Amino acid sequence: MNMTASNTIAKEATVTSKGLMTGIECTAKLVPSDKKGIRFHLGENVLEANVDNVVSTEHCTVIGNENMKVMLIEHFMAACAICHIEAIDVYLTHFEMPILGGGSAEWVEIFKQANNTSSEKYVLKEPVSYINGKTHLLVIPSDEFKVTYSVNFNHPELNHRWVSLEKDKMNEIIEARTFGYLKELEMLQAAGYARGVSIENTVGMTDDGYTTELKSNFEPVKHKILDLIGDFYLTGFNPLDLKAEVIVKEAGHAVHVKVAKMLKDKIEKEV
Repeated sequence: MNMTASNTIAKEATVTSKGLMTGIECTAKLVPSDKKGIRFHLGENVLEANVDNVVSTEHCTVIGNENMKVMLIEHFMAACAICHIEAIDVYLTHFEMPILGGGSAEWVEIFKQANNTSSEKYVLKEPVSYINGKTHLLVIPSDEFKVTYSVNFNHPELNHRWVSLEKDKMNEIIEARTFGYLKELEMLQAAGYARGVSIENTVGMTDDGYTTELKSNFEPVKHKILDLIGDFYLTGFNPLDLKAEVIVKEAGHAVHVKVAKMLKDKIEKEV
């Protein structure tokens, strides 16, 4: 990652939880580092969190190379961005990150002990846009980082729904859980996905409601903002320190990553 600071965690921590996709128990040992970068270790292999290492965006963001892969990194990456973690080593027992509560809250709680701050700001050299049919993602220069995200799901509360990131309500983004249509769960599990889904870590969308009480209004859209923050951090620049406004309409991990690749060379330090 192209950074000058080396904010890391305060001390080692170990977390264990099922993987959302595989349902297999995963343990992640988090180790402080003075070497810039967010690195994942699996056995003798190591892989850096970098947008150029993304190998799949089907259902979640996956990085990999010829020796290893790591699934579902976006919630962890979002927590790193929110807490300004720039240097950390993550030792895994399995190729999927633990799902924990379905958002970033547990990771943020661990990272809070580090008391990291960021003094650097970044600017966008020129606007970046991606348009493909109904999907739009626009990043334009601004005086601070802003996000407005639109979804259009077949659901009474999430039909043409726009939600903006409010800095004073960041906790609602942090705790927003992953989600999906309840009617699609059986099909996904038969295909080998979503085997770690539970009512604690996932909001199931029914025809007219949800399988669990929401933590805040329009929680699924707030989870999309969380995913975006995590995916954009793969550029090597913390999106929360980027002076830009992001407007998203009906996108997902694949588009986040496409735009992150476009952004990578259009960000520079503020003079």
